[in-house]
Amino acid sequence: MALCAAVTAIGFLAPAAAAAQPSAEASVAPDALMITPLDDGTTASCTAAFVFTDAEAAVYLGYAAHCAGDGVMGLSGCEEPTLPLGSPVIVVGDDGSQRTGRLAYSSWTTMQERGETSDALCFLNDFALVEIAPSDVDPSVPGIGGPTGLDVDGTEEGEPVVSYQPHRSDDAIKDGVSLGDAAGGLTHEVWTDPPGNPGDSGAGYLDAGGEAFGLLSTRIVADGRITNGVTDLAMALGYASRHGGLGEISLVAGTEPFTG
Repeated sequence: MALCAAVTAIGFLAPAAAAAQPSAEASVAPDALMITPLDDGTTASCTAAFVFTDAEAAVYLGYAAHCAGDGVMGLSGCEEPTLPLGSPVIVVGDDGSQRTGRLAYSSWTTMQERGETSDALCFLNDFALVEIAPSDVDPSVPGIGGPTGLDVDGTEEGEPVVSYQPHRSDDAIKDGVSLGDAAGGLTHEVWTDPPGNPGDSGAGYLDAGGEAFGLLSTRIVADGRITNGVTDLAMALGYASRHGGLGEISLVAGTEPFTG
């Protein structure tokens, strides 16, 4: 990550207002619009990243923990205020239908409760889970397919990456390359055209084989170029499984083939 770069969390604030086949009624996918009502009367608008499950077969949508940051788009999950677990999150499906999930896990809440002191984790572990009815969810990424599994070995510089981010630009499929891992693999810097923008926070990223490797966390501006910081998904899942109180959390594979 370049020195003197401007790095910001990119949730968008707005005024309040194991793979099972999805049901025929399922309209929520890993591109869902996630609207989190905040205590100051605004909402945080973000994007879902993949579908997850636990040992009790509860189903969750992932997104960025800073999207439930209680109105403060700061960077340190160990310092910024965050909404309590159980807070409502409005999930908008591709057909415009809405249902209300609940915040079941936040890396920010967990790190604060544990008194986490690792700067790397405080700034780079940006992951939350919203519980939703299993019948509402299709785990396949629209327009791309997959995920085919979980990437556990990071990304190399120049490796192709792709994400589906339909809410803030005309080009929903964002192709690009990894600029490499940082902080011992806790984060990835990626370049895509167009880049991830405010409102895309939480969107999932896949590698050339369709494996899920991360979710959108930050927007980086350096030397006139915009790139994105992507939280490593394997790291985030490991932390959640060890400390989140939900037991082992697993990625749900997509039912549609990955087309990349």
